[in-house]
Parts: sequence; C-alpha cells; structure tokens
Amino acid sequence: MLAEVTTASKGFLAFLGDNLHQIIANTGFANVTTGHLIMIGVGLFFLYLAISRNFEPMLLVPIGFGILVGNIPFSPGMEIGIYEDGSVLNYLYFGVIKGIYPPLIFLGIGAMTDFSALISNPKLMLVGAAAQIGIFATYMGALALGFTAAEAGAIGIIGGADGPTAIFLTSKLAPDLLGAISISAYSYMALVPVIQPPVMRLFTTKKERLIHMKPPRQVSTTEKVLFPIIGLLLTTFVVPSAIPLLGTLFFGNLLKECGVTKRLANTASGSMTDIVTILLGFTVGASTQATTFLTPKSLYIFIMGACAFFVASSCGVLFVKFFNLFLPKDAKINPLIGNAGVSAVPAAARVSQDMGLRYDKTNYLLMHAMGPNVAGVIGSAVAAGVLLAFLA
Repeated sequence: MLAEVTTASKGFLAFLGDNLHQIIANTGFANVTTGHLIMIGVGLFFLYLAISRNFEPMLLVPIGFGILVGNIPFSPGMEIGIYEDGSVLNYLYFGVIKGIYPPLIFLGIGAMTDFSALISNPKLMLVGAAAQIGIFATYMGALALGFTAAEAGAIGIIGGADGPTAIFLTSKLAPDLLGAISISAYSYMALVPVIQPPVMRLFTTKKERLIHMKPPRQVSTTEKVLFPIIGLLLTTFVVPSAIPLLGTLFFGNLLKECGVTKRLANTASGSMTDIVTILLGFTVGASTQATTFLTPKSLYIFIMGACAFFVASSCGVLFVKFFNLFLPKDAKINPLIGNAGVSAVPAAARVSQDMGLRYDKTNYLLMHAMGPNVAGVIGSAVAAGVLLAFLA
C-alpha cells in the first residue's frame, strides 16, 4: 500500500512539474528577446511623446500601445499574434493589408476640411505640388540603395507625410515593408512641430518671414460645392489608380459643403474617423513584432523617411521663394507657408502659423497655409496613384 501511495505521489509530482514547466515556457518571460525589449522601449517613447509632449496623441497613443501589445512575447501557434491566421489581431489587421482603412480616413479628412483657402488662391496648389518632390527624390534614392522599384515607390511616399496614403500604397506595392513604412510615416507626421521649424529658418531670411499676405477672398457656397466635383473629375481622369483615396476625399468634402447631408458629414468626420483611427493606429503598432520588424531594411526606411521629409519641406519653402521672383510686390507669398505643402493636415499649417507669429505677432498665416496643406493631401494621393500605375 505504501509503495502504491509513493508511486501515485511521484506521478502527481511529475504531472505537476510538467504542467508548471509548460506554463512557464508559455510566459512572455521565457520567450522575451532583446528585440522585444527594444520595441517595447519604442512603444513607451511614443506614449511619452503623445501624453507628456502632446505630439499627435490621436495617432501616437494607439500606435504606441499597439507596439506594446505586438511585442509581448508568446509561443507561436497560439493564434494570438497579428501575423497568425485566425487570430483576432490578424482579422483587425486585414483592413490595413487590404488598404481598407486609408480611404475611410480620407473620407473623414474630406468631411472635416475647408478647401476655401485653396479655392480662393489656386496658385497655392503649386506649393503643394512642389513638396511632392520629396516623394520622387526618395524613390530614386531607394533605387540607388538596392531596393526594388516597388519597394522604392512605397518608401518614397513617406515624403508626402501622409500616413493613410503610405499605408494604402505600401499594401499594394510592398506588403512586407508595411510595418516599417507605416511607423516611419506616422512618426514623422507626429514630429512635424519638431522637424519643420529648423528647415524653415534655414531657407528663409528675416525679411521673408515678415511678409504679410492679403486676406483670402470670400468663397461662395457654389464654389465650395463645385470644387469636390470638379476636383474629382480632373484628378481621377488623370490618375484613375488614385480613385480609392481621391474619391473618398472629395466625397467627404461634398458631404460637408452641399448643406443637405450634415448628419453624414458629422458621422464621417467624427465617430467614423475616430473608430478607424483607433483600429488603424493600434494594428499598425501591433504589426511591429520584433521578429519581423527589426531588420536592416527597417533602419534604412527610417533614415530615408527622414530625408524624404526634409526634402519635401525644403522644396515647399524653396518653391515659394522661387515663385516670389515672378509675383508683384503686393502679391508676395510668405515662404513660411511652404512647409505646409506636405499633407500633414493641419499640423503643418499650424507650424506655419506659429513661426509667423514668432517673428511678427500680427502675422496670421494659418488660413494661407491651409491652401498648400490641403493641396498636399491631394498631391500625395495623386503621387501615390502615379507610383501605383507604373509599379503595381
């Protein structure tokens, strides 16, 4: 009898030991790597920027927390990782990899954006176009570094400073780079107030910073209603591949301006955009699993993204200086709005406003800067369509 009890006790202890070992083996502590810790540190840094420094919290809080979630170590095969078929995160990520979320974001942007500044001064469209040079310059740089044409096109779009456009194009051209490009694009969007002011000071003189622009003319309701219709037809006939982005952008703006769909416009610009932003930011953050994200390519992408953003901001400012050579004295454009040619709406326009007030407390540039800013949104979508047309 004693032998049987002893045998049973040993069997129970062995069973308990095996199960305890299995539990320990499945914990994050048993699977953690240096890469996981690095990415958790990145996620915490994003949260710090968003919460303590107020840098684009609507983007960086979901992305930063998503990075933490995506880098909790786990044993493969448990259907919990974002790249594992059948997992909940994988289903949520479907909207990113298939390019579903970006057009919905564009619908919301269109519904919350006033295009009056651009309509009243159409030549500001050229400033937005000039800033897109950063996209194509980065594309050529990526080719020179050995990336494929499709990968280079996806990397180049970071220069547009437009996260949804970057996600949309990358999902079509280089899905394997989606995490690195998305994080890079959103990081530089959030750091607009940090990156752009030194560029603006570098390429402008004190005299240029003090230029006062004429107040924008009053835009009629008819012009506001016609703009999204005409804008859609002109841009998508030239670049049909940009229809998912431009179609939703102009549709959202028509909902806002037509005056008879206020509820739809409020939904598109409010709750719908908030929901999609949460899903997009969280899943993009979660896609940065250390095992797939921490590669030499990711480092190159971050470096080229910084270069793209610098070139785009510089080209916008320099183009205004060049354009002023042909404008009469009373119609000069303040080069401080050139930075707003990137499509980080309205962060880049706010930077123009803050810089203008820093040098002259009576120089209000926000409404003027919104012209190239919304032109940059359209321009980056058109550039994405061009790249998609000849690289897909």
